Amino acid sequence: MDGTSGPLHQEQQETNYPAERFPLWSDEPATQDLLAFRAVAETAADAIFDDGLDPVAIGLSGAWGSGKTSVLELIKFEITERSRDSERKVLVIPTQPWLYDPTVGPKESLIAEVLGALGKEFKETDPVGQVGLEAFKKLVRKVNWSKAVKMAARTAITMQLPNIDDVFGLVSDEPDSLDSEKGMAAFREEFAALLADPALAHLSRVVVLVDDLDRCLPDTVVETLEAIRLFLSAEGMSFVIAADEDRVSEAIQQKLKTAAPKNEDEDPAKLYLHKIVQTTIPLPALSRFDTEAYLFLLLSKAELGEDEAAYASFVAKCDELRIGGGGLDDLEIKDGTALAEHLVTATRLTPILYEKFHGNPRRIKRFLNDLNVRQSVARRRGFKLEADEVAKLMVLERILTEDFETVLGWLASSQLRDKLDALDVAANGRIEEAEDSTAETSEDEKPDEERSKKKAAIPVPDQEPARDDDFSDTIRRWAKLPPVLDASAISGYLYLAASFAKIEVIDTGLPERLRDLAVALTSSLKLDRAGVTDETLKLLPESDAQIVVAHLGRRTRDQPTLQKFTVESLLRLAAQQPTTQPNVVVALRGIPAADVEPATIIKLRPLDQTVYRPVLEAWRRGSDDQQLQQSVSIVETAWSSNGN
Repeated sequence: MDGTSGPLHQEQQETNYPAERFPLWSDEPATQDLLAFRAVAETAADAIFDDGLDPVAIGLSGAWGSGKTSVLELIKFEITERSRDSERKVLVIPTQPWLYDPTVGPKESLIAEVLGALGKEFKETDPVGQVGLEAFKKLVRKVNWSKAVKMAARTAITMQLPNIDDVFGLVSDEPDSLDSEKGMAAFREEFAALLADPALAHLSRVVVLVDDLDRCLPDTVVETLEAIRLFLSAEGMSFVIAADEDRVSEAIQQKLKTAAPKNEDEDPAKLYLHKIVQTTIPLPALSRFDTEAYLFLLLSKAELGEDEAAYASFVAKCDELRIGGGGLDDLEIKDGTALAEHLVTATRLTPILYEKFHGNPRRIKRFLNDLNVRQSVARRRGFKLEADEVAKLMVLERILTEDFETVLGWLASSQLRDKLDALDVAANGRIEEAEDSTAETSEDEKPDEERSKKKAAIPVPDQEPARDDDFSDTIRRWAKLPPVLDASAISGYLYLAASFAKIEVIDTGLPERLRDLAVALTSSLKLDRAGVTDETLKLLPESDAQIVVAHLGRRTRDQPTLQKFTVESLLRLAAQQPTTQPNVVVALRGIPAADVEPATIIKLRPLDQTVYRPVLEAWRRGSDDQQLQQSVSIVETAWSSNGN
């Protein structure tokens, strides 16, 4: 049998990989308008089709990731829809100066793209087309391609121009080429005549969509704008330039070497740009509602899968709610469904993502991609965290970086559980009901339900309780985000997140002389633990022994998976250093009863009940779990039988 098939292989796959998949969203321009940018696209299209503005150059300004490329796609779609029933065609030419061949001048590259697209519109079999084609060839020869041709036989130019001549035949070093003012003037005139040629009568206008200009070096920015200026003398030419206007102005300023302006109205770079671009449409940042809707639509896309109709209805409904001033609760999603969970996640993340990402859709999308990557890795590492838990931790890791390092410090010093509990109290006002040792009614007489709600008070040796002013305002706000996190559940993930961020988690509060000892005592390898002999523990200075006990107690509370090893080491220390017994008892009582394993309870059976009975009582009162209660009974029976 083939080793890669059959039931055995299938079982291994199911064991090694979780059934749940975590989709990623492409950074490519959206094919569906999830951001209500259609209004911007329609406004730009209005200007393009306004004969009173012909020719026109429109700016589309927005920061990185604001959705400019997606809006260009919407503009292209809008142009296609408006000209669908027209007898004359609108020629749309997308271009990206960022991708121009570096061996070719930016000006020549843009001209090549425009002329290349126009050249394909001539019909060589038509006499009118043949005449127009000759005029086209004459215009092409105005451009000095020699630099590009000499550097590379097949450049972007040779690929973009139609195969009307051997490219070497297009080389021009004449004085009236574009390198001279005379040549530029002649090019403008001949290009305007070309657009008016009967061979191109089927074209109503040419629209060039320029993207990523703000990514380019200053030379490329200015040369591209100069090429656009060449074309804007011809009726029927329109440009939409999608770029961050401030970044473009900075590039112009560097190229022109102008001094920084005293005020924006006198900025030579802006004046130069506005001489070419008649008007700029600012791309609006997402509102709070837009952010919530965008998060929900991204999350629900993976859930709905191939059901395009259902997804389109959600998109349309969000548009209606945006216009009507409604909320996403009006989507009327059934409770208990995956879509309802996505809506909850979107609602929880919106306040902080809206504020920290300033309504930037790409940053939001990348946050979700990072979230799903971490969920996938965490699941495969065995960390079973819900999506909203990972999302809350991601906010800490990616947005509140200083607070993230603070939490890692708590983790390193094994104070994570205590600090998170104190933070929850400071942020949300919740406090666990402590055990009242002075109550007249004994615990045995109280109902089980009431006992299960109580939690033993947990003093931590040599550690002051966290005060309200121990926490920053930002981490308090983070703590208010649901859900409340369990330190024992998230500690493993935090180590993983720290490795992603290249941060070492080291307990700097533990003296360096004791770090190797602490590592060995908590090791999952029996050989490591056995390497620490009873004699070694006995010879520890009492102060060091107390420090190690406190450390092991905190590690046990923060990381229940280490309980088997930490409890064993605590009991060994208590046996070899009797003065540590009170603090060992405190450490053991500090383990939440819900985390206590039956094997941990059984470890108390051979020990002195006068010392460890408070531990057993705390665990018994802390949980109604049947297995825990049975283990407690076994220990109590052994103590009674032994007269211990």
